[in-house]
Amino acid sequence: MASGTQSLNVLLQRTSIDDHEEILKACNVSLKQSKKDLRTLHAKIVALLKLDRYEDALRVLEEGGDSVKNEIPLERSYALYKNGQFEEAKSIAGGITNNRGTRHVEAQASYRLEDFRQASLLYKDLAQTNASIGNEENDIRINSGAADAQSDWSEQGYPIQKRTSSREDLFETAYNAACASIARGDLVQGEFLLQRSRELCNASGDLTEGEKAAELLSIQVQRIYVLSRLGKVIDAERLASQVAPKDIPDASTQYITQNNSISASADFKNPYMAHRLLHTSSSIPDTDRLFTYQSDRIRENAFILDLLVSKYGGVAKSTSKILTEQPHPTISTHLNMISMLNAAAHAQNRLGQFGINHMVPLLEKRPLDVGLAMVIVQLYILTNNHGAAVTVLESLLKRLEASTASNHQDVRFAPGLVATTVSLYKLQGRKNWVKTELVKAASYWRHRSKAPTSLLQAAGLVLLDSNKAKDQAVAREIFATLHEQDPNSRVAIAGYVAAHALTSHSVADQAQALTPTSRLVASIDVLALEKAGVPQPRLGADAQAASRKRALDEAPKPAKKRTRKSRLPRDYDVSKTPDPERWLPLQERSSYRPKGKKGRQKAAGLTQGGVEKEGESANGPSGKGGDGVIKATGAAAASKGKNRKKSKK
Repeated sequence: MASGTQSLNVLLQRTSIDDHEEILKACNVSLKQSKKDLRTLHAKIVALLKLDRYEDALRVLEEGGDSVKNEIPLERSYALYKNGQFEEAKSIAGGITNNRGTRHVEAQASYRLEDFRQASLLYKDLAQTNASIGNEENDIRINSGAADAQSDWSEQGYPIQKRTSSREDLFETAYNAACASIARGDLVQGEFLLQRSRELCNASGDLTEGEKAAELLSIQVQRIYVLSRLGKVIDAERLASQVAPKDIPDASTQYITQNNSISASADFKNPYMAHRLLHTSSSIPDTDRLFTYQSDRIRENAFILDLLVSKYGGVAKSTSKILTEQPHPTISTHLNMISMLNAAAHAQNRLGQFGINHMVPLLEKRPLDVGLAMVIVQLYILTNNHGAAVTVLESLLKRLEASTASNHQDVRFAPGLVATTVSLYKLQGRKNWVKTELVKAASYWRHRSKAPTSLLQAAGLVLLDSNKAKDQAVAREIFATLHEQDPNSRVAIAGYVAAHALTSHSVADQAQALTPTSRLVASIDVLALEKAGVPQPRLGADAQAASRKRALDEAPKPAKKRTRKSRLPRDYDVSKTPDPERWLPLQERSSYRPKGKKGRQKAAGLTQGGVEKEGESANGPSGKGGDGVIKATGAAAASKGKNRKKSKK
């Protein structure tokens, strides 16, 4: 064994440090003489890792047994991490103390497992120590910024370090800061930082031309997303035309690029073509799998395209399976979106009363489904039926309040649900209901650690307008809590000063941090406002009816006589005498002349109202009695007999 190790040392001294293929060949030759030599196996595993042959490295580790695994835990955990076995890699790396390498592996595995809080804490701890190797400091800065950005994207609510708009000196840190800004909704700042990242990448001297091209593609993909979110569709399409998904080396980035190009482009008017393009994208390996928030959005887009190509049954079945596996109610954006897509599939993507009739039975089966209830509320609003929308929403709130589960109350007083309720109440002019809803929500969240700031601010502002001492006291408590959480918030300071103005004059010093009134009204033209007058608010139905009532001391106005519309014909002439028979039916007038021979003969026998001629009697025109029927003679009689049908013999 000693001779094999010595020969390996001689070979390693003769080879360059980057010639990993030669090292691997030397290790194989040495292992033929001694298969269990730990040092040789270690060198072989390191050479395989340097050559990106991670599966072969794991195979050598398994063949070496527990002795090799326990001897080199860093290489083992790294090989597991590169093979996509993140849970096992984190477990092994976390069990090793006082080893910076294993802590890096643990942080990277935590990042891929979407445990961004743990990853950020590990990088923060590594940054505080001075034992850095090579470019380790820059790597820690880059990876720490990526963990913070992903924390904002996934809405985990754990921002370790807030990124500012300061100029970054590395294109990676600028890119991560841009992603964090985009995740927080600051798209303008995100676009600026992306442009800064592109400039730094072009100016970097540490990258080859191929590496620069790959990094610039990732930056452009993110810019396409930002431009589409900003409404710059033309710029987004122009930039997307310059990016070929097949040129992107990462499978995940390539798939996201294809999805974003379909979503942002206005040329995909044919949903069948878009559906085909999205489903023909290459599969993503486990080592480069998407994060949850990314895969959720792509799944939603796939369901939407399925609805556009009329695959209602498939979408209903797939979404129902997802909903049955998840608990309800929930405030998860993805699950509520899946519920909405399920409702759209059952309603065959139609709105109006048809859609409502197909969704209401679903709500009876899933009474705590927030997403489904919101769809029905929206459909009622689109049909201008605000009363029914309020009824559906209030029924959902009552069912949530009656639930005994603790997490159901978090859903009941979720800021989005409360805001929707308040908006509907405002549409109906129910101010007292608005205050009641906000006070209930503030009372629930006020003493909790993760209280929504926007909801507490809205409740405090409503309570400040109240004249009741109890409401004023609650407003003081709310703004005192907000001011304690964020002393630099101007809204919290203004509310705190306004709430304590009547009870304590010592808070007047807090107003110094606010913008002076003179500066706020500096751009207001007082003379123009006085000239324009005070706008009158639009009166409601009750106020309009009250304004139309007559005062007691007001004299009654004479009633206006109604002028009837003239019924005289258009060609009426006063000088002409009207026809005295104009009231008789047309056939009874003396001037009536029937048309045709039969009509004149019929009219000859109608003597009612006329003078009987001499020689005629009631028995007939001959005066000799009979039935009064004139028989045809001559040619007429012959023609009559000729046209008579003969009986069949």
